[in-house]
Amino acid sequence: MGQQAIWALGIFLLTYALIISEKIHRTLLAMAGAALMIMLGILDQERAIHHIDFNTLGLLIGMMIIVNTTAETGLFSYIGLWTAKRAKGNPITLLWLLALITAVGSAFLDNVTTIILMVPVAFSITRRLRVRVFPYLFSMIMATNIGGTATLIGDPPNIMIGSAVKELTFMAFLENLAPVVLLILAVILPLVTVIFRKELKQGVAHQHNLMEISLKGLITDTRLLTKCLIALGVTLLGFFLHQYLHLETATLALAGAFLLLVMTGESAMERAFRSVEWPTIFFFVGLFVLVGGLVETGIITKVAEEVMRLTGGDPLTTSVLILWLSAVASAFIDNIPLVATMIPMIQDMGQMGISQLEPLWWSLALGACLGGNGTLIGASANLIGAGMSAKEGEPIRFLQYLKYGLPLMGVTILISSVYVYLRYFIL
Repeated sequence: MGQQAIWALGIFLLTYALIISEKIHRTLLAMAGAALMIMLGILDQERAIHHIDFNTLGLLIGMMIIVNTTAETGLFSYIGLWTAKRAKGNPITLLWLLALITAVGSAFLDNVTTIILMVPVAFSITRRLRVRVFPYLFSMIMATNIGGTATLIGDPPNIMIGSAVKELTFMAFLENLAPVVLLILAVILPLVTVIFRKELKQGVAHQHNLMEISLKGLITDTRLLTKCLIALGVTLLGFFLHQYLHLETATLALAGAFLLLVMTGESAMERAFRSVEWPTIFFFVGLFVLVGGLVETGIITKVAEEVMRLTGGDPLTTSVLILWLSAVASAFIDNIPLVATMIPMIQDMGQMGISQLEPLWWSLALGACLGGNGTLIGASANLIGAGMSAKEGEPIRFLQYLKYGLPLMGVTILISSVYVYLRYFIL
């Protein structure tokens, strides 16, 4: 390993370790690490820019503008409380419905945005039922990571994989991942209900409190809501058809966002741009450059060669290894840098002789997205949900979450392993 490769690996590992420690904001660390890569000559500015995936960034920015503007109308609170009334305040039915709404929302919005919108609804409902909020938050966190697995736009790892592999379209993600996601939800929700059955029974006596909540006034701006739904509908239709339109997902998301801004006017535009999570965007920029340094120095290729040696290049063995490796790693570290590192590794495997790469991509998506359910720090949605819960006086402890999250994550990965084996190597 040459000196440049040693420097690149050292910078990457140091940045990674500091990100895990959470002592300094991860965006600052990623950008500082990227700057070091360039300053030390590991890659020049032109090559650094080349490694930034602008399709991923554009897709994130466009969806953030649309979703955050829609949230201003009160639509998501309305949906949550309307669901509670449809369930007639039954605690178990509510847990299932809230989890399913969260899963669907995560599939077509994104998991971080969905959990931000749904946590206040969970607190409103559980306070009326006079039950602990943890079973509801836990099921919603599980559901947001599971639901986000189903589509191209549901979770950042999928966005990154879809941007790197043009053949994996929006419809391809739905066709390949939605079936196993539905199966996983059908298994996990009954298990969660059994785990928390005693606590959920306690809320039956207070069902009538929930039914007293009025839906009036929750939708605060019907004109803005109409415009948001038009823009969101056009964007989602574009995602479904983008392989026929020959347009990138970022183009469609930004076009939908700009359509909404044209309809809403200048004042809404300023609010929309302020609502974009710019620290997240710049975290991605720094991360892409950091991984670019590993690519340029040949480290990614060496790792790919080692995996090929362990598996003998067998597609099934390699798929299962990637699935479990990415799941376990994602449970304890952020899945975004993990996937950014794994993508070029799988691409290198294709050049080394593995002809059947598609199962490897789906294994990576399943492992990275579902593995985030293992611990409280496994995914951004988990941390955001826990942070919002702490502000409400209900902190979620690391070991408290781990007790339930890690075994259930293992169940989801086991189901995924069987699914990958049957779908891509047997049927």
